[in-house]
This record gives sequence, structure tokens and C-alpha cells, in this order.
Amino acid sequence: MIDLIVNFFKGFPSEVIVLILSMIPVIELRGGIPAAYAMGLPLFETLPLAIIGNTIPVPFIILFIKQIFKFMKKHNILSNLIDKITQRALDRSDKVESMEFWGLMIIVAIPLPGTGAWTGALIAALIDLDFKRAMLSIGLGVIVSAIIVSFLTYGVFNFFV
Repeated sequence: MIDLIVNFFKGFPSEVIVLILSMIPVIELRGGIPAAYAMGLPLFETLPLAIIGNTIPVPFIILFIKQIFKFMKKHNILSNLIDKITQRALDRSDKVESMEFWGLMIIVAIPLPGTGAWTGALIAALIDLDFKRAMLSIGLGVIVSAIIVSFLTYGVFNFFV
């Protein structure tokens, strides 16, 4: 799938591709960093691009997703999908509600499907977490996730070069 997206953006600078891939839900920086590696970008360029790209959608999700979902449900636009996404996020929200700041950070930091900045931002919005604390928690989670994915992608030896 990442190859398909990279081919779609053929002709764009590699840095732009990494930034865009890192913004896309589900793919996020878990796909942006391996794509950067495949395109030959060095780690010191990849990390900031992936972190910035993954973080760009977060404030918009936290601030506007509830209104967007409400509008879409009112006009019967993808209502079933919205219900599934909302339920999936709420299922993961138990950890966040019990551990608050650290729980949200951990959910974002774990680089597995169904976790990440988009999920964290959706959870923060749905359970009405404080915006500044949610942003800080998600930001830290994105950084930890970027380090984990970079370490796994670039390897132990390349990580420190």
C-alpha cells in the first residue's frame, strides 16, 4: 500500500512524501518512516518530517471531530463507519481515563494498528480531555513512536549514525 501511495506522489520530493504519508490515518509515521528509509532519506531528516506530519492533524481532530461526526450523522453520511470508529476509540479510552496523560501517551506511542496520533486525538476529543494536556501527551507519544519505528526501520547501528 505504501508503494502505491509513493507512486501516486512520484515526482514530489521525498521529504514531501514522508510528510504526507505521516499525516494519513492508519499509515501515520509507521508508514512514513519506512517509506523514507526505502527512498534513501537519512534518519536526521526523516524524524522531524514524520513527527511534524503525524502531529499536524491532531489539533484539528481534537477541536472539530465531534462537530464533523455530528454533521455527518445528521446527513446520514457514512454513519455506520462513524459509529464503528467512535466505538473503537471509546473501547481504547478506558486506559486513557484511568491513567489520563500517561495513558493517552502510551496509546499514541505504541506503533501498532489502531493506535497512534489519530486514535489518541479522537479519544481525547470524545472524552473531553483538556486541549493543552492532550496535545502535550499526544506529542510525546508521537516522539516515542517515531523513535521506536526509526529504531526498527533504520536498525540498531544506523540509529546512532
